[in-house]
Amino acid sequence: MSAYSPVRLAVAPMLAWTDRHCRFFHRLLTRKTLLYTEMVHSGALLFGDRERFLAHSAEEHPLALQLGGSDPDMLAKAAKIVEDHGFDEVNLNVGCPSERVQNGSFGACLMLEPALVGRSVGAMKAAVSIPVTVKCRIGVDEQDSGEALDALTRECVAAGVDGLIVHARKAWLKGLSPRENRDVPPLDYPRVYRLKQDNPALAVSINGGVVTLAQARAHLTQVDGVMIGRAAYQNPALLLDADPDIFGTAAPFSDIFQVVEALEPYIARQMERGERLADITRHILGLFNGRRGARAFRRHLATAGMADGASLETLREAVSLLRRG
Repeated sequence: MSAYSPVRLAVAPMLAWTDRHCRFFHRLLTRKTLLYTEMVHSGALLFGDRERFLAHSAEEHPLALQLGGSDPDMLAKAAKIVEDHGFDEVNLNVGCPSERVQNGSFGACLMLEPALVGRSVGAMKAAVSIPVTVKCRIGVDEQDSGEALDALTRECVAAGVDGLIVHARKAWLKGLSPRENRDVPPLDYPRVYRLKQDNPALAVSINGGVVTLAQARAHLTQVDGVMIGRAAYQNPALLLDADPDIFGTAAPFSDIFQVVEALEPYIARQMERGERLADITRHILGLFNGRRGARAFRRHLATAGMADGASLETLREAVSLLRRG
């Protein structure tokens, strides 16, 4: 087992959400939390528009890229590309239950093929020097979650995996949508705790249903790391407390208005390159949730922010609605 030490808090890879603009914004809120890209299929890096998937800002680090796929050779080559482009970690998706992913025979359906996951991890480890981790479920469909997770863990550990991030729910490959798979199957945190107890040398992080930093701190008494998903996106202000609450360091800013001001130079640079204001500000719509004027802020960005000619002044107008609220 490697000496890999997982970051205590991470923001989950989320398709259509954790793009480079989102990650830059999240990094303003927390200097320490590990950020993830959206999942990228290994074939997209080998044969597609590579730079589109790999583009990121230096400020985003520490930064991991999540790969999808089930061909060990392709995953190894893709992992090397990830390393060569400066990412700090490469993660293999063994948890996504979407129909598109199932049709490609990767994601959560790989829970049914632990030996293949092990071969994939081994190939990736042989190709790179950065950490290789796996994000998985506790099982799929009618699998016994004890046996399924243990079988996957044995193969991954034998292959030299640096850590497991476990979504503490089963995935149902048929009958539930990806959205339902995030909520309907019951959470089983004790199963993940037992995994850590049974594998004390393995870095184990937990994912699923974590919506507050207090919950994250509680999990950290049992496991090595915690991954927060939708809560970090829909209520990003919680990340401003992550550095003091989870890492014991000062927050980057004293209030969220300063975060918006710090985001402005980035927006200006991106708009000069042809990006639309709304492509960036869609990620900050939930920043002021719970404050007076938050609805007006969201509405202004969601309407005026989409219009031709939207500019930094549009963002400032939205913020002014909060200051008056």
